[in-house]
Amino acid sequence: MSEAVPSPIHGAAVSATVELLDRERLMTLGCNGPDGWPHVSTVGYMNEGLNLYFVIARSSRKLAMLEADPRASVAIRSESGGDGDAVGLSMAGRVVEVTDPVAIARLDLKVAERFPGVHVYAPAGDTVAVLHFTPSRVSAVGVVDGRSQTQTFTLGEPGGAISQIF
Repeated sequence: MSEAVPSPIHGAAVSATVELLDRERLMTLGCNGPDGWPHVSTVGYMNEGLNLYFVIARSSRKLAMLEADPRASVAIRSESGGDGDAVGLSMAGRVVEVTDPVAIARLDLKVAERFPGVHVYAPAGDTVAVLHFTPSRVSAVGVVDGRSQTQTFTLGEPGGAISQIF
């Protein structure tokens, strides 16, 4: 079985993807461990369009792994109906740390607007890192009547980051 060649993402796919990202709060993050084994965990996120932001402890293995190899994958799933139907997506991309205090303050305000119960997105101090995931490939998955259908899109140049798509 051969895999379909990904096509460049188009406006309708961007809109549907952003709608799902706006609706959900948790993602499964996969990164590469130093021993070659994948490391997967669930983290909360906030998005701006297709870009995802999340906070992790500076003392975590996850941060050390992402600093050593910034390639990562995320998966986000949403229940779409009561009969087991679901929609979701998987994205491959790269992670970089956000270090600009002005950008972090802007993200704090956006999180406070979106999630009023969360007081601070990026607490002051050096105990956490704010990370930015930029996708280069998006695979949208829909499960209807027990069957899944997937369509994969590329964003920007192969292996590169997206530009202003949204």
